[in-house]
Amino acid sequence: MSGDRISRRAFAGGIATLALAHRAKAQGYAGLGETADGFAKVTPGRLFTFPGDHGPHPDFRIEWWYLTANLVDSSGAACGLQWTLFRQAAKPGPQAEGWANQQIWMAHAAVTRADTHRFSEAFARGGIGQAGVAAKPFAAWIDDWEMKGVERTDDRTLSPVTLKASGNDFSYALTLEADRPVVLQGEAGYSRKSERGQASYYYSQPFYRARGTLIVEDIQVEVSGQAWMDREWSSQPLDTDQTGWDWLSLHLSSGAKLMLYRLRQKDGKDHPFGNWISATGETQMIAAGDIRMTPKANADVAGRKLPVEWQIAIPSRSFSISCKPLNPKAWMGTGFSYWEGPISFTGTHDGVGYLELTGY
Repeated sequence: MSGDRISRRAFAGGIATLALAHRAKAQGYAGLGETADGFAKVTPGRLFTFPGDHGPHPDFRIEWWYLTANLVDSSGAACGLQWTLFRQAAKPGPQAEGWANQQIWMAHAAVTRADTHRFSEAFARGGIGQAGVAAKPFAAWIDDWEMKGVERTDDRTLSPVTLKASGNDFSYALTLEADRPVVLQGEAGYSRKSERGQASYYYSQPFYRARGTLIVEDIQVEVSGQAWMDREWSSQPLDTDQTGWDWLSLHLSSGAKLMLYRLRQKDGKDHPFGNWISATGETQMIAAGDIRMTPKANADVAGRKLPVEWQIAIPSRSFSISCKPLNPKAWMGTGFSYWEGPISFTGTHDGVGYLELTGY
């Protein structure tokens, strides 16, 4: 295992210093497996309200706005985009002004095709306007990367919004629209991460239709497809013996959606979680005992063996698929590194999605 293990669900602390003096292991990374004294706690029964919950929750230690898109260009070639904004509170308590503000922001952007994977990373301090999120009108930004609402953005669907980001050798600009409300993950938005109380608040907008442009090495193409946004916040999302996770968001050709992940433990007793989302937006949790997530093939990436091909089964739904990555080398070699990239799947159902691997 490497010490370079972090991503959306592991973004939780070391950047609070911005010194990045060392790359912490997953459990030591500002509270993934530590106590959350002074920060707000995640408890069942929260009443979600919009647009308020589209905005930041600074009393909690960690938070993210995380979007992935499965697209095709005008020639029919597949590609994927990632746009992520993370917020981290360096310490609890009232929000300080200006440079003394304890909120630290980090963002990742990526483009993945079969022949290339490009990524970029940005950091910012809270309190000075360089990065932040506003609930109404919705806007999430860091420097000139942004996910932004327009005059007619609906609070229930968080749609339409525009999205843009750029790196040294790529850029993209999308418009995202959805005609169904956001969906609450887990137990009415309470997403349990262990049997001992670790949890997050978690909702998604898995119904975005995406359209826009992608530029790689000065070549511009039109792209369109589907996108999925995750919103999650917590103060203590993992337990001390949890080492990482394998997470999938799946767009089924039927119009249904599926979110699955397994949290890996040191003793090998991994814990799977899942949520089935119908084409009309109704959700149903999947019992842990009904989820089979089996790695089928590894890829050698960044000095690691990563399980990039999977067999997924949910017997109660007669669901059995094989997942393959568009590009096995989709390594996010950012300051806090992980694997994230688009996948396709076939079997009893077919479609596309995204896979994230952390802790390897």
